[in-house]
Amino acid sequence: MRVMAQMGMVMNLDKCIGCHTCSVTCKQTWTNRAGTEYVWFNNVETRPGQGYPRRYEDQDRWRGGWQLDKRGRLRLRTGSRLRRLATIFASPVQPNISDYYEPWTYDYQMLIDAPLDDDTPVARPKSLLTGDDTKITWSANWDDDLGGSAQHGDDDVLVQKVRQESQDKIKFELEKTFMFYLPRICEHCLNPSCMASCPSGAIYKRSEDGIVLVDQERCRGWRQCITGCPYKKIYFNHKSGKAEKCTLCYPRIEVGIPTVCAETCVGRLRYLGLFLYDADAVTEAASVPDDQDLYQAQLDLMLDPNDPEVIRGAREQGIPDDWMDAARRSPVYQLAKVYRVALPLHPEYRTMPMVWYIPPLSPVVDLLAEQGHDGEDAGNLFGAIESLRIPVEYLAELFTAGDTNVILGVLHRLAAMRAYMRDITLDRPGRSEIADAVGMSEELVMSMYRLLALAKYSDRYVIPPAHVEQAHELEELGCSLDFDEGPGMYASGPMGEASGRPTPVAMETFEGLRQRQQSDTSTDAGDLRGRVNLLNWDGNGTPAGLFPEPSRQSGSKQEEAEQPAEVSES
Repeated sequence: MRVMAQMGMVMNLDKCIGCHTCSVTCKQTWTNRAGTEYVWFNNVETRPGQGYPRRYEDQDRWRGGWQLDKRGRLRLRTGSRLRRLATIFASPVQPNISDYYEPWTYDYQMLIDAPLDDDTPVARPKSLLTGDDTKITWSANWDDDLGGSAQHGDDDVLVQKVRQESQDKIKFELEKTFMFYLPRICEHCLNPSCMASCPSGAIYKRSEDGIVLVDQERCRGWRQCITGCPYKKIYFNHKSGKAEKCTLCYPRIEVGIPTVCAETCVGRLRYLGLFLYDADAVTEAASVPDDQDLYQAQLDLMLDPNDPEVIRGAREQGIPDDWMDAARRSPVYQLAKVYRVALPLHPEYRTMPMVWYIPPLSPVVDLLAEQGHDGEDAGNLFGAIESLRIPVEYLAELFTAGDTNVILGVLHRLAAMRAYMRDITLDRPGRSEIADAVGMSEELVMSMYRLLALAKYSDRYVIPPAHVEQAHELEELGCSLDFDEGPGMYASGPMGEASGRPTPVAMETFEGLRQRQQSDTSTDAGDLRGRVNLLNWDGNGTPAGLFPEPSRQSGSKQEEAEQPAEVSES
């Protein structure tokens, strides 16, 4: 047994309101520069919907992830090494810009410079790639206003798959529509197919915390990683010619603070913490013959941080004691292994993803309330789960490779928590039979409730900081901050650029946040052409440019007033 540590994330989908704050803050931090206009390391998808890039879950077309060959061994879906080498210069299975979207801006200058006329000037959409007029037909959040609609719901890959199995299960009738939000980042898999697909070996998994990164110096822009990733969370920077992906904000993780998406999440739905796993058993777990056994196989990989044998193995691998303490307090371990309410996204891809999800339960409560029932009564709630507006089969295709029994078990545990806490809230004694019905104790239900509903900042984010003795190991030459096209590395002036156009907000935000994080003094606006970004001013001191400088005339009068005093003293 080789014990290793892995940073993981759990997202509670019941709390996501689809505000996209996580996407915007991630975009401003990591992809606010030329060449990444279409790149979203974090995006929030509306389900049912096509996702981003469009229909990325159709692996019959994109051939991402792993599959078992005739001998039961793991092989990339893209084929053998020789076959991948034959398509290295022109891969026919990579998404193109139409599968993402052609990024655009608006010709706002026309609104300012248009001559006086009877017609109102129009700011036409302009492509950020070509600079020409463009027509807006698709974007990363295009499904936001179309979720559950009869016109576009059939485009969802999972809807088509479920309908093949059960024709009448999903109906896009007005009274039976359903919709929920699914935030997505890189899964930082235990068995990453993107890393195995890279011909130049530029993608690597950090041994100290499992974060998957791209070495920008070794990347040659072959783009095989984009094909290999089944989640399509690796992007190509068309300006630098390099592949880029979510870094799990590792510079923040190393100093013990959460990722930007987690820090700014309005719904507080994200949890960050450590998993311990057996690295020697990953290949065996990913090679189980039945897709529906993959969830349990990955769950078995997670080691108990209280097990004396695991503690001994961790010490042999050099895992510090405070990291072990963090693993014991880890919310992601509790939600996935102890309470068993968190599930991996598409385990059938066999990449062993490490960003897990708690499936939504709210719609069944709302449905019961609309029908005049007590939506959180145990008798009503348990009986209505199988008639959930979000079909159990759909959730199973997302999280358990189609195993509806696992989904029903998770939903019943969440429902039991709600029903049990309903009695407590109404000053009635808790009913042990509710907890017994789902195989949990009353203490376990209470602790799950505290973590899901009442958890404080320190409970949601248990992140051990890096150690001084690891400093050399944590020097990442491939960090996107270190090469010429990295965020904030602008050469065209203090206002930054985006395909040749200035982006002052992105530039000022990045520089202001970086200065605030690295300095103990007040934020300095710097030389920004006499302007001050008040959004980044921390209120301490007076940054340069906040007030107009005194004129020469007033300055000369002041000098004249001070001159006699100096003469008299002499």
